[in-house]
Amino acid sequence: MGTVKAIVGFLVIVGVIYCAFQVIPPELTNYSFQDDLRNIAMVGGANPHQSDQELIDAVMKKAQEHQITLAPEQVTIQRIGTPGAPAVFVAAEYSVPVNLPGYSFTLHFTPSSGNRGM
Repeated sequence: MGTVKAIVGFLVIVGVIYCAFQVIPPELTNYSFQDDLRNIAMVGGANPHQSDQELIDAVMKKAQEHQITLAPEQVTIQRIGTPGAPAVFVAAEYSVPVNLPGYSFTLHFTPSSGNRGM
């Protein structure tokens, strides 16, 4: 009886570790991508002559570097702030499928550059 419990406990631990290896990488990628969006927004706010399309292209390039499947329609650019203090809000929306043995689900991410202003 004790051997069966040990085997079941070991299998549960292996299953949890396997699930973690499937879920944690997309979470870490999203965290890094969100940091990149903050940088893009900061540069875009500092350079008011940069067009929205240039910002979208920068977001798409970062998404490709992180191997995130993203279409330009999934990127939101908003110009906020006053003329003397321009700022840019950048957001994206994407999903990552996770396949586990016997169960599949989708992780939905909405990284952004932060607050949309005050």
